[in-house]
Amino acid sequence: MDLTDEIKNNVRLALAEDIGACDYTALLIAEEKKIIADVICRDDAVLCGTHWFDACFQQLSSATLVRWYCKDGDVLSAGQKICEVEGHARALLTAERTALNFLQTLSATATKTRCYVDRVSGTGAKIVDTRKTLPGLRLAQKYAVKCGGGVNHRLGLYDGILIKENHVIATGGIEQALHKANAIAPSGVFIQVEVETMDELRLALSAGAKMVLLDNFSLDQLRAAVILTQQLVGKPTLLEASGNISLKNVKAVAETGVDRISIGSLTKDVMAVDLSMRFQLF
Repeated sequence: MDLTDEIKNNVRLALAEDIGACDYTALLIAEEKKIIADVICRDDAVLCGTHWFDACFQQLSSATLVRWYCKDGDVLSAGQKICEVEGHARALLTAERTALNFLQTLSATATKTRCYVDRVSGTGAKIVDTRKTLPGLRLAQKYAVKCGGGVNHRLGLYDGILIKENHVIATGGIEQALHKANAIAPSGVFIQVEVETMDELRLALSAGAKMVLLDNFSLDQLRAAVILTQQLVGKPTLLEASGNISLKNVKAVAETGVDRISIGSLTKDVMAVDLSMRFQLF
């Protein structure tokens, strides 16, 4: 995933949103004044967003220097110094909030993902994200999920077909929907069908489904779904559990034998990591 252009665009829009016509407060500082700042993490967390952080300062002043003491994906301890920023005071003060916003939000997604990944360790199940991302930060949050040890599902509507309940109704049934999907899907675009009952699972498997989303299945239903799939088609069909997944029940879900567990809260319910930026003159 090449994020170079995405990072530039994310940062450009975020800075424009914050600065508008001018950062008048920064004009209080002499133009030639230089400053150093330390960034401290106040929580136990997984770091993510360093490239966005760097870009916030670089877009305002190419003379800014950021010295990182850790990298994306590293586990941080509360109180840890994660980087030092040096440059012109105006640029650092103007970019500070935007840079920290990216870092705290993406680190939050990576941290939450790591919690789920650690919880299912040893089961064979993978933690997968969804399209329930913050508007404008789809690729950034998908990157954060990977930093946390999770797996990206489709990036958007363009790289995968997910046949849900309304698609089934509109096309006339699971078999019809799968047939049409196989007819139109370009090479490289996967096809997945969502089912809500064991009967729908049987229909999907009989119709040749290679990826099935088990929506809101109980633990007993998930175990039965794994057994049925193995009996009818064997292992090549991938089973994904989804719906009402939490840290309390994710390990039990993983132990049913499903291949993947998709969790929307990885990206839609984020609690920002607490970061602070301390300035000192030199």
